[in-house]
Amino acid sequence: MDKNQTLVYCLKREQNVVNLVLTFFSTKLDFNKVVYTEWTAKDVLAHIVLWHESFANNIMSIVNDEEPNLLKGLGTEINENGVKEFRKYSIEKLKEKLAVAQEKINKNIKNNKIKLIPYREGVKRKFTREEHLDIVYRHIKRHLIGIIKMIV
Repeated sequence: MDKNQTLVYCLKREQNVVNLVLTFFSTKLDFNKVVYTEWTAKDVLAHIVLWHESFANNIMSIVNDEEPNLLKGLGTEINENGVKEFRKYSIEKLKEKLAVAQEKINKNIKNNKIKLIPYREGVKRKFTREEHLDIVYRHIKRHLIGIIKMIV
């Protein structure tokens, strides 16, 4: 598989797991059920959306020759603050935000201006497009499986 085929494969896999999340959260299950210590299924969706929007915005910044506005703080702080901020949104709005972020990723990820993608402030390592798509895929998949195990 050449580099372009690898990128297409990684993007397809990442798109598929995002579509699974959108489909899952379109069901009539109780998304207010606690699935992690203090997070409901809806909170986990908010967490996914927070990071997905960050990823989309970072690659858009690179494509537009701008400095990415990285999430700041320790991972736990970013997660807690992001979930608190996004609790105000309905499931439908969170799904819409996730879909919009995915569209930005779809539109921009193949741009050759993107060499390395930053993760968050304080993390020196940057990731190739394929690495970042793989990280996103595994992150979302892990959370989706966790939610399903707890509420289905």
